[in-house]
Amino acid sequence: MPKRFRTTRRFQVAMTEDGYRRLRKFATEAGLDEGEALSFLFEHFDSVTDEDTLTHRLRLFN
Repeated sequence: MPKRFRTTRRFQVAMTEDGYRRLRKFATEAGLDEGEALSFLFEHFDSVTDEDTLTHRLRLFN
């Protein structure tokens, strides 16, 4: 059984429908709930992003 981490902070977030759909898909595939999936992504941000395309994708998103 995977170790569950205690969440220490809660905050409201606003997400696009596409972003939330993708988060739910990632969480399901990883066997996590949405909050755990977000924690994982932010804790490992540097290793899960491609620095070469991040700036370009941010420009497109904005």
